[in-house]
Amino acid sequence: MTAPAAPHVDCERHHPILAVADVVAAAAFYREKLGFFTAFLWGEPPTMAGVNLGDVQIFLEQGTPSPTGTSVYFVVDDADRLFEFQRAGGVTVVEEPGDRLYGLRDYAVRDLDGYRLAFGHRLRAHEHPHLKIERVDVPVRLEKRLAALLTDLAAHKRMTLTGCLEDILLHTCEPLGDGVASPHTKADLRKIQELKRKHGIDYDSHASYRFVEK
Repeated sequence: MTAPAAPHVDCERHHPILAVADVVAAAAFYREKLGFFTAFLWGEPPTMAGVNLGDVQIFLEQGTPSPTGTSVYFVVDDADRLFEFQRAGGVTVVEEPGDRLYGLRDYAVRDLDGYRLAFGHRLRAHEHPHLKIERVDVPVRLEKRLAALLTDLAAHKRMTLTGCLEDILLHTCEPLGDGVASPHTKADLRKIQELKRKHGIDYDSHASYRFVEK
């Protein structure tokens, strides 16, 4: 008898479930030590919790912890920044941050119940092979506050000023849907809003048409 073909089913999301000895304590650890936020606590007393890192959620369920052979890997936008927060909170580090041959910079820690959690961000150099180019000097003048924001943004993204400008230009020349592609992650956009406030940028994206030098 021929086995029936598997149906095509779209999966909207997945939630790893970890058995923990104390749901409330585990949720607090994820929130205070690992940088997650508590999405929900279910039951009285709680027997399940949902904790989120960005849009990714895992479930913590009351039970007997079984960390052997179980781990969860998170791809984040800045593993080094998250690592510094977790290390400052005294989290047990299993593996220090490092650039891996598989194209990510990551590290691993253990949670309150002994589960191995790894966090990593993608290394741009591994996404595509090197492309040899020739750079030329281009005379350019920028609005003072915008130049300050760009300099800080390049530092935030660990890029040279030249690389950051090229990244922005290449993306804005790439159609995407009804608009253009963006080189910025959600965290980058939050940082940009912070930098706009820092440098007193109170004009919108169309202001360049109104710029007049003093």
